[in-house]
Amino acid sequence: MRYSTEHKSLYESVRKFVADEINPYVDQWEEEGIFPAHELFKKMGDKGFLGITKPAELGGMGLDWSYDLAFCEALGEVNGGSIPMAVGVQTNMATPALAKIGSDELRRDFLVPAITGEYVACIGVSEPGAGSDVASIKTTARKDGDDYIINGGKMWITNGTQADFMCLLANTGDGPAHKNKSLIVLPMDTKGITVARKLDKMGMRCSDTAQIFFEDVRVPQRYRIGEEGMGFTYQMQQFQEERLWGAASTLRTLEGAIEDVIDYTRQRIAFGRPLLDNQAIHFRLAELQTEVELLRSLIYRTTEGYINGEDMTRLASMAKLKSGRLCREVTDSCLQYYGGMGFMNETPITRLYRDLRLVSIGGGADEVMLGILAKYMGTLPARK
Repeated sequence: MRYSTEHKSLYESVRKFVADEINPYVDQWEEEGIFPAHELFKKMGDKGFLGITKPAELGGMGLDWSYDLAFCEALGEVNGGSIPMAVGVQTNMATPALAKIGSDELRRDFLVPAITGEYVACIGVSEPGAGSDVASIKTTARKDGDDYIINGGKMWITNGTQADFMCLLANTGDGPAHKNKSLIVLPMDTKGITVARKLDKMGMRCSDTAQIFFEDVRVPQRYRIGEEGMGFTYQMQQFQEERLWGAASTLRTLEGAIEDVIDYTRQRIAFGRPLLDNQAIHFRLAELQTEVELLRSLIYRTTEGYINGEDMTRLASMAKLKSGRLCREVTDSCLQYYGGMGFMNETPITRLYRDLRLVSIGGGADEVMLGILAKYMGTLPARK
């Protein structure tokens, strides 16, 4: 897969938007512990950035996922991981199933304003006792007439304090764990929803992350996305885009970290010469740059298969795994070469070191990716 003139034009438009509308304010948002999602998303919606792959008849661009990839790569120019993650939730985690199989009513009432940026979306899957183990969620949605009555809670919900609606995964039956769940669009102003707290995180400081409780929350059954009992399958399909987005969003960020440390070590004099003159340093940076380029090739190959309608679970899992590992490796190495300044919060590498640690956890931990790959390889021991 190669970027066309149209891909490059989109990339440049996003890069300019980042330079004008995001990076000048990131430090302030980090200090405040939140960014103005409605204000920023509306600006992005006005540019068409939030509906790149969404149907044209609903206000999207109707393009294939390779254009979302270009958009995602360009967001890697942001000085930190919070905003790309929050945007990814809106475009590639909370809305893919809604766009593909949601009813006309749901798409009109929720997807359209998500594309324009008038609504902020969040995804409600993780719970205190069920993060990567999606099948173990406890939140229930029981039928009562034409409604569902929802009880339970969700944890680590990105955009959770500002969201207008949630794409909720809940148990709607008592059957097998992989066949008793449904995806439901849940307006966040519904009675019985409590945003318990905004979580205090190590990194991703300006992305609001919430713990949310549901007590007898009533929502119409027509707000269900697709068939009842198919929610686990739909969520696994959404994970393909989520994991691709998570991996792709790190490419320019990692390259930026390497570029920054090259500039720093070129100027930093130690023992009478620039730090960069040490072979151990410039060889190590060359190795890391090579690893990033290899990750890009894997992501591009995965994207090509995805837009051709192939099941890319295997390669998307590899990309997610490699990205998480590489984020830790690159940021740790770059921080080391900053020396004492690398331990100071005023240095950009410290933010990336904290922010990118999440890549190995969110959207399925490294160990879950390894388990998926072991299944494809036929090496996973059978459960007794």
